Amino acid sequence: MSNGTPLGDFLRARREALKPHDVGLPEHGRRRVPGLRREEVALLAGVSSDYYIRLEQGRENSPSPQVLDAVAQALKLDAEATDHLNRLCLTASQRPRDRGETDVSQQLLQLMDGWDHTPAFVVGPALDIMAANSLATALHIGFDQFDNLARMVFVDPAGREFYQEWERAAHSCVAEIRAAYGHDPESVRIAEVVAELSAQSEEFAGIWQLHDVKSKSQEGKHLKHPQVGDLHIKFAAFTVNGAPHQQLVVYQAEPAGPTAAAFETLRATATQPNHAQPNRAQPNQAQAAAPVAGLAVNEQ
Repeated sequence: MSNGTPLGDFLRARREALKPHDVGLPEHGRRRVPGLRREEVALLAGVSSDYYIRLEQGRENSPSPQVLDAVAQALKLDAEATDHLNRLCLTASQRPRDRGETDVSQQLLQLMDGWDHTPAFVVGPALDIMAANSLATALHIGFDQFDNLARMVFVDPAGREFYQEWERAAHSCVAEIRAAYGHDPESVRIAEVVAELSAQSEEFAGIWQLHDVKSKSQEGKHLKHPQVGDLHIKFAAFTVNGAPHQQLVVYQAEPAGPTAAAFETLRATATQPNHAQPNRAQPNQAQAAAPVAGLAVNEQ
């Protein structure tokens, strides 16, 4: 269990992921720690070793933007990881209190239902499925439940057959939850999902330790459906206005291609859309003040 802070855990994980030659430093003799030493990060960032140690140990609560930029450069963080670093330094009073609507709007449900040739679904910060159209439900029919993308990847036996690039899907799921955690470190639901999956999957727990950060974007997927076989799709994810914790995910097939034909076959057998809203209340202020123990359950 980690005794550190979210900021300190992130810095330590990213420091340990780098080797001296990655940052142009000489590597002499046997090293007692994985990755870079704290003193080496401090040298690269242009801060004192004592200051960086305090930062990683959670004893420095208000680093300046200039220091954070320097540390980000020293650790070779990309733009998204740098934004995550800055968000972890925000105090509770600096974070948005209103996370928007907790249910999927009727307008969005109607929009998805009108896309009968395109699978579409809405996910929450912890990758819970909040709503889906009929084709999305038919696409995931091989799973025990179409309820949470991370659970489906790591725990459901169908996940390794459905996601043909399983390791890529696994790392993406964890990095997406990490990104959501940076926006809301006190999320009760994220803590629940991380604790449950860490207990059920050593692979999830190991990837969670890496502290990789990546939101959903646009890329391709290779899937294998139990009824229609191989599917090669592209997907896009969109933040929902008025509900910034929700993302609309849309799958697309090349027109007139084999995947489009497979979608047509699935459409013919599709059932009613899944509009069940998750029975999980968003944390109120009292819940938000509670420790998020699930996020530290497997952090060494």
